Amino acid sequence: MEVRHDRDDYEGKLSDLLAVVRDTFVRRWKTFVLILLAVLLAAVAAVYSMTPRYEATARVQIDPSRNPLAKNGGGKSEELSPESIETEVSVIKSMDIARKVAAKLKLENDPEFAAGLDKQVGMSAEDRNAAVAGRLLGNLSVGREKLTYIIAIGMRSRDPSKAMRIANAFADLYLETKVDSVTGAARSQVEWFRARLEKLQAEVREADAKVAQYRVAAGIVGSNASGAGGGTIADQQVGPLSGQLATAESVAAAAQATLTAAQSQAARGGLDAVTEVRSSPVVGELRRQRAELLRNIGEIQARYGDKHPESVRIRGQLETVDRQIREEGERVLGSLKSNAAAAQAQVASLRASMGRLEGQRATDMRAAVQADSLERESEAKRAEYERLSQMLLESSQASQNSIAQATIVERAETPQSPSSPNKPMFIMLGLLVGLAAGAGTIATQEMMVTGLRSGAEVEEQLGLRLLAAAPKVEKGIEPIDLLIDKPTSIYAEAFRIARAAILGTRGDNPAKTIAFTSALPNEGKTTSAVSFARSLAISNIKTLLIECDVRRAAVSPMLGLPHGGSDGLVELLQGKTTLAEVVKPSGVENLDHILVSEPYFSSEDLFGGDRMSSQLAALATKYDRIVLDLPPLIGLADGRFLSGLADTVVIVVKWDATPAKAVVNAVDYLRADGAKLSGVIFTMVDQSSQQLGSYYYSKEYGKYYQER
Repeated sequence: MEVRHDRDDYEGKLSDLLAVVRDTFVRRWKTFVLILLAVLLAAVAAVYSMTPRYEATARVQIDPSRNPLAKNGGGKSEELSPESIETEVSVIKSMDIARKVAAKLKLENDPEFAAGLDKQVGMSAEDRNAAVAGRLLGNLSVGREKLTYIIAIGMRSRDPSKAMRIANAFADLYLETKVDSVTGAARSQVEWFRARLEKLQAEVREADAKVAQYRVAAGIVGSNASGAGGGTIADQQVGPLSGQLATAESVAAAAQATLTAAQSQAARGGLDAVTEVRSSPVVGELRRQRAELLRNIGEIQARYGDKHPESVRIRGQLETVDRQIREEGERVLGSLKSNAAAAQAQVASLRASMGRLEGQRATDMRAAVQADSLERESEAKRAEYERLSQMLLESSQASQNSIAQATIVERAETPQSPSSPNKPMFIMLGLLVGLAAGAGTIATQEMMVTGLRSGAEVEEQLGLRLLAAAPKVEKGIEPIDLLIDKPTSIYAEAFRIARAAILGTRGDNPAKTIAFTSALPNEGKTTSAVSFARSLAISNIKTLLIECDVRRAAVSPMLGLPHGGSDGLVELLQGKTTLAEVVKPSGVENLDHILVSEPYFSSEDLFGGDRMSSQLAALATKYDRIVLDLPPLIGLADGRFLSGLADTVVIVVKWDATPAKAVVNAVDYLRADGAKLSGVIFTMVDQSSQQLGSYYYSKEYGKYYQER
């Protein structure tokens, strides 16, 4: 049973809380909707004012098995650890690659990434490149896709095609970095070998030229450096010299014929058709390599396609080998030219020597020894040239090996739709923020309200009962007219309820003089007094309304009567007129009134002595009920004095507006003065408020009231 009681208590509290929330929302739904719409519209405006940004993504696969050098001791491919992959991610996001991308794509003057840099005075080109690279990195996203070896490289930009280009540039430069790390040494060797070969080739040519020139200059016609089988003209006479000359001419002719044949073959079928080229061991080795590449290229293209990086790479190697074959052929042809030139020079030398070889044989011998030395030097340089040519070939092949630990598996494409802002998400977020802001605003408004809103609050804080709750009337309608024009309206019914509460349902309440007052001005006190008086008159109760709020004199304008008359309450109390002259019919049957002719401001004690009480005593014999419209209590003394003359006092409180503390002070004044209090009437109550009973009126009691 105890558990059941606790649960009922909890459900009761929850029901009360929900009722409070519902009542609050019903009263303040316009504020809630206004804030919700304002926040939502602001969110929509902010979203549509944002610059769309596009994101393009390139994907790179990290695969150690692609590097034939990356083998462990057992011959198996190495596996990448998570730390290694994160290292590669950091490499891609490095400032070095970002600077290269900025330079490669010429982004130093790009309006998106270089905005504002022109305003920085004294910025060097290097600093500008670094600043642009930093902004690139700010728009770059690099990350591993789940547990795979694939790294996604994403770039955000206002231009979709620019985002695609930058993402691909980061991927390409990352691969170049990886390849350079593997083939960098080989490339350096190739560059050194090429530079050395160029220099050595010049030295060989120079040595050959020196040999030929020296032979010509020294008149050497022997077949070797030692002079065996030959000599000077003096030793060999004309016959031997003629034979040597004939032999030299024959050699020159043969060399020239060989050169001519080679040139003819080259002209008809290219360098590959030259016999000496075909017989070169270097060319043979290159042709073997080319044949091997041709066998591989078909298989690779069939497997990966023409545009795959592996196909591109092997085609590059094939082009390199072809270039080397051409270079070797040109070298062989150049050698033939050198031989022919040397033979021709030798012929010229022999012919010249016909007139000089009659000189000293010793000089000829020394010249022969020097020529032999030059010849050996030339042959040595030629041999070195051949050796370096082979080394260049090997290094060049190593530098062309672009097999690295990474490959592009998916190049970035131009995005078709922006990646940000996420309009549905932002609008939904704006909706949620609007709901929260609206709820928070009306909750804050509720917490900041100091006015009374329910009968429970009236009883708790004032110790009085709530007599009635008069609804707020639409603008342009005079509330007091509803008692006459629409006697079955909610407003008219509220004062019938007040009448029953004040006078009692059996009419046994002795209260004859009923005073209406309030704690503060503008709470509907005068309107309530007039409405209550009319409610009494409609019920065939002879009623007199006395306007005692002389400083405002608000009843005349309310009834459509002009100020400035000579007969009024002030004049009556001053003895300037009689009671019969100030009592006027109101135009409503059974209702007369004594009004204030015009606002009266004076320091005299108008209601002091027995003047007012004697007048009320005289009027009580003529009327069933007398309704007094008193001034506000706080700040004015007249209301407190007059309330003591009434049989009962009604406190008028503006619903949800008058500070509770002010009403408490006013009630304390009345109690201290000995006034008899009937209770409280709420005025200007929101018709959607639970206090007015709208949850019932709107449905069950809708047919009981005439609002239109």
